[in-house]
Amino acid sequence: MTDSRRPMSVFRFKKFDVVNERSAMKVNTDGVLLGAAMTIVPQDRRLLDVGTGTGTIAMMAAQRLAGAGTPVQRGGDIRKEVGSEVRQEVGKGVVIDAIDVDEPSAAEAAANFSNSPWPEALHPFNMSLERYAAEVAPGILYDLIFSNPPYFEDSLVAPDERKSTARHTSEGLSYRDILDFASEHLSGRGRVSLVLPAGQEAALCRYARMSGLHLFRILRVRTVPRKAPSRIIAEFSRSRVPAPDDSVLTIQNEGQYTQEYLSLTRDFYLFA
Repeated sequence: MTDSRRPMSVFRFKKFDVVNERSAMKVNTDGVLLGAAMTIVPQDRRLLDVGTGTGTIAMMAAQRLAGAGTPVQRGGDIRKEVGSEVRQEVGKGVVIDAIDVDEPSAAEAAANFSNSPWPEALHPFNMSLERYAAEVAPGILYDLIFSNPPYFEDSLVAPDERKSTARHTSEGLSYRDILDFASEHLSGRGRVSLVLPAGQEAALCRYARMSGLHLFRILRVRTVPRKAPSRIIAEFSRSRVPAPDDSVLTIQNEGQYTQEYLSLTRDFYLFA
């Protein structure tokens, strides 16, 4: 007999599991690539995941910081009421806030965070970025802001309303919103990391410059060697660099995962 209380969709990573049922957007390659490839340094203490979905990227960030020796288990010492929300202020350890406007997604992320090895560091919020900026973020600077944002600006809206909200920018979350927020809330050494379709590179970089942010790294992702990159992971900071780091990642070659892809994801995927 099947236990009806048992989650029917669980994605298992090496150090944490992701219940993958209620979120509008499921575990996906774009998110895992961002979580594995974005720049994280041991000194990072305050992080923000915009549009967290299942919470996968936030947990990957926690795992990477823990692996670098950062005290992730202690998420802070002071608690602060924000409306009906309770958040922890920065103490000696890491605070990773994760927001999602979709209530089932935020609830699923909260459950995944509670069952992860780093529940003290991970803090879910069911709210829009606009509300988060107004109610939670004033006076706070972030070392890293990351997102796998909606990006199908010119495509037809999907029939499923929740998936449409998660994947289209008409609901008020786009890379422009994230860059606007980052321009106000990045620390001096802070970074913003985004995964987007390759075709949006020029517009993304142009808007970032308008926001006072400068490209320092771009990873171009292609599925196979013969195809042009379909995704980019673009990273920005307040500092100009003479020549941004520019590299290409190929996921598969002749039906097999490439060694570079396996090397990037080996701390997370069970098969890597």
